[in-house]
Amino acid sequence: MAKKTTSTLSAEPKVPKLTDEQIQGALAARPAWVETGEAIQRTFQFKNFAEAMAFVNKVAAVAEADQHHPDILIRYNKVTMTLSTHDAGGISHKDFELAAKLDAMA
Repeated sequence: MAKKTTSTLSAEPKVPKLTDEQIQGALAARPAWVETGEAIQRTFQFKNFAEAMAFVNKVAAVAEADQHHPDILIRYNKVTMTLSTHDAGGISHKDFELAAKLDAMA
């Protein structure tokens, strides 16, 4: 008969959620980003749809490499990125790290 085991996994998030003060400090360094609920968000604008899609494809490669995936909304030449860390239950340092990479790519 198989022995039942109980999980020893912690309920603690893998990535710590930032405090409001930490979020405000990080947003000061990224003025194009705004806090919206439990996420940060920025809309990037490009000359046309093709440039917007090229940016999204670059973002996909970076996000996959980092294993941190943004919510992406595409409206012709505008791309809105929303970043939140599910493991943290809100905004973490990972969101601001990816935001910095996206800013540099745009």
